[in-house]
Amino acid sequence: MTRTLIIGGARSGKSAHAEVLATASGKPVVYIATAQAGDVEMQQRIAHHRERRDGLWQTVEETLALGAVIEKYSRADNLLLADCLTVWLSNLLFSEHKEFPEVGAIDAPAAFTAQRAAFLQALENAPGDVILVTNEVGQGIVPQGAISRWFVDEAGRLNQAAAAICDRAVLVVAGLPLSLKG
Repeated sequence: MTRTLIIGGARSGKSAHAEVLATASGKPVVYIATAQAGDVEMQQRIAHHRERRDGLWQTVEETLALGAVIEKYSRADNLLLADCLTVWLSNLLFSEHKEFPEVGAIDAPAAFTAQRAAFLQALENAPGDVILVTNEVGQGIVPQGAISRWFVDEAGRLNQAAAAICDRAVLVVAGLPLSLKG
């Protein structure tokens, strides 16, 4: 069993690299899609990912309970590919449909702590191979606005926690993978 974190910026090639690794494993793949098609742009992004995906892969769409899906579908003889952790984090952040202040402290949604813990526990205990795709969002300027800063901070913390559990971590830049761990 191998856990791999693929991290990179927007349009870096991280999803394509993860898909190549999944195909190369030779194992049945369960693709966990975390995005929800809330607008035309996201519908187009989802369609682009679907077009590239191997038709033999099983797709499971889950926007919030990622840990439960990993627990349910991970087996010693398969590979899970979850794309993407930062989209999932965004789903959790906005799951209560509440307004956030422009300045000041951000109170995480009630589901955030429990779902994050469930995800990390499921990743730790997964009996099969897992590939996680995530965005590196913390290398730019500090964003203006409390909610954007909260998101960048929590994405960084989530990526660090996942990388600590994973056996391998790969940074993808301009379509080129750079091994960071493993």
